[in-house]
Amino acid sequence: METHETASASGTVAFGRRFARRLVRGDCVALTGPLGSGKTVLVRGIAEGLAVSDARNVSSPTFVLVQEYPAKVPIFHVDLYRTVQAEAELQGLGIEEMLADGVVLIEWADRAGPALPRPRWQIEITPTGLRRRRLSVRRID
Repeated sequence: METHETASASGTVAFGRRFARRLVRGDCVALTGPLGSGKTVLVRGIAEGLAVSDARNVSSPTFVLVQEYPAKVPIFHVDLYRTVQAEAELQGLGIEEMLADGVVLIEWADRAGPALPRPRWQIEITPTGLRRRRLSVRRID
């Protein structure tokens, strides 16, 4: 496991841009952390790193479950926050098809349990201050 510290939202975005260099078509990134910890901010940075056309369009897809962003590799942004049956919903979203086409970024991934794809990147975001964050990154095979 690797750990990274950021001191601001712009630091979290910058980490996301650097992390995006590791990603290729078929990668899944499971994001966890409390409400307001910066999951969507990190997704914005990853999207910038994958050359999304306009990072201002990156927002939490809480009500639609999935948003797709055109980029160097298509990005599928999934949010499981409001789902009651997150595991079943994730299976019904067509994750396998999304992974075949691009990169899948899942917010509130801990709600999906064993339905999460393997292998995947797991990033846990922990607030350590008003703007400071600890990002714990590991690869799960």
